[in-house]
Amino acid sequence: MTPALEPVRRIAAYGVCTDDEGRVLLVRAAASSGTPGAWSLPGGAVSHGEHPLDTVVRETAAETGLSVAVTGLRDVLADMRALPNRGVTIHTDRLIYAVTVRGGGLRDRIGQPTDLARWISPEDAKALPLRPFTATALGLPPAPVDLRPDAPPEFPSFYAVPGEDGLHRAQRFAAYAVATDPAGRVLLTRVAPGYPGAGRWHLPGGGTDFGEQPGIALLRELAEETGQRGDLVGLLGVASHRDAASLGPEGYPIDWHGVRAFYRVEVGDPAPLAVIDAGGSTDDCRWHTVEECAGLTLTEVTEEALRAAGLRQ
Repeated sequence: MTPALEPVRRIAAYGVCTDDEGRVLLVRAAASSGTPGAWSLPGGAVSHGEHPLDTVVRETAAETGLSVAVTGLRDVLADMRALPNRGVTIHTDRLIYAVTVRGGGLRDRIGQPTDLARWISPEDAKALPLRPFTATALGLPPAPVDLRPDAPPEFPSFYAVPGEDGLHRAQRFAAYAVATDPAGRVLLTRVAPGYPGAGRWHLPGGGTDFGEQPGIALLRELAEETGQRGDLVGLLGVASHRDAASLGPEGYPIDWHGVRAFYRVEVGDPAPLAVIDAGGSTDDCRWHTVEECAGLTLTEVTEEALRAAGLRQ
C-alpha cells in the first residue's frame, strides 16, 4: 500500500519529434528527479496562463537545445504518479503534440531535471525504461518506472491558491463535447447565473476529476448536464484561455487559467433532455441546428470547438 500523500494536479505538454531516419527525440531524467534514468518525450508543466503550444516549444528548447514548431495535436492523456519521497501524488493531464525541428543542436544539461537528449531508434527505445505516457504516445511497452497510488486521493473539483500578486490563482483542465444527433443538430448547454459567461451557450462537459481520463470525464459530464449518452468519435483540439480576474460563485476575483480539450461525440439515440446535476453551472440544455448556432451568444471555447469541427465559419 502506498502511504497517504498530498494530492497535486498539473497540466503538461510534450512533443513527438522524429528525424529523417525515423528516430524519436527523447530526454533522460537526471539522478535528482523522481524517476532517475527514465526516458520521456521532451516537455513539461504548463505555466499559469501559458498556452500549451508555447510550453512545448519552450520546454523542448530548454531540455534539448532544439527549436521546434508544433504541427498538430496527437493525443491527450492523464495519469497518476506517487512520489513518497516528496510526500505527493501527482495527477498530470498531458497534451501530446507533433513537432518538427527548426534549428539548434542537441546539448546535455547539468543540475537540471533532465540531463541527456538523444535521437533514439524505435527498436532501441523498446529497451529503454520509458515513462508510461511516453510509451503510450509511441505505441511501445512501458517500463515500471512510475509508482501508481492504490486509489485516487480526495481532491476538490475547484482549487485556488494565492498568487505572488496576492490574487488567487486557479488552473483547471476540462474536457468538452461537440455532440451531434443523427439530424446533425448540436447539443449546447447554457451557463447558469453567477458563473463566468452566465447566459451564454456552452459545450457540455467540465473539469475532470483526480485520476480520471478526459474521455471518461467527458461522457460523465454529458450525462449529468444533458441526460444524453454518446460515443466518443475523436479529439478535435485544445483551447487555452486566461481570465486575469474571473468572478464566479466564490465571490472574489480569481486569476483563472483553463485548458480545455474538446472531442467529437455522436449521440445516436437522443434521450429526453434534462439537467441532472441541478444547481451547478448549467441551467438549460438544448439541441440547435448549425444555422441556429450562428445566432447564439457562445462562449469562447464553444466558438473555437465548433470551428474545429467544421460546424462554424
